[in-house]
Amino acid sequence: MSSGKRAGARQKRGFRPVLLVLALAITLCVVAWGYLVYAAIDFGSTARHDDDNAAWFYLAVAAIGAVACLFLGFMLVARFSRAVGFTAAPDPRPAKVKRDSSTPKGGKRAAR
Repeated sequence: MSSGKRAGARQKRGFRPVLLVLALAITLCVVAWGYLVYAAIDFGSTARHDDDNAAWFYLAVAAIGAVACLFLGFMLVARFSRAVGFTAAPDPRPAKVKRDSSTPKGGKRAAR
């Protein structure tokens, strides 16, 4: 065992299937987002030129789907960066301190 200032438990460096699943999910979200954006542009072009009501509906569905895919992709990127170690979990909130009932509410100014 080593001892010293920087000695401590080392992380295992090995294959982590969670990272592979997250990477594949991120890739899938980005590809789906790109396809939906392309489809939305195509439906918008069709809707403007042919004045087709169904194309407007498909444009809206494709746009909402693209937004959802991009949002999900960003959430997965955040989880991936946490799993790899680029970011850390936020510190927990400190417990609220109960106010002493003998102290007037509002501070010194209210006590005057």
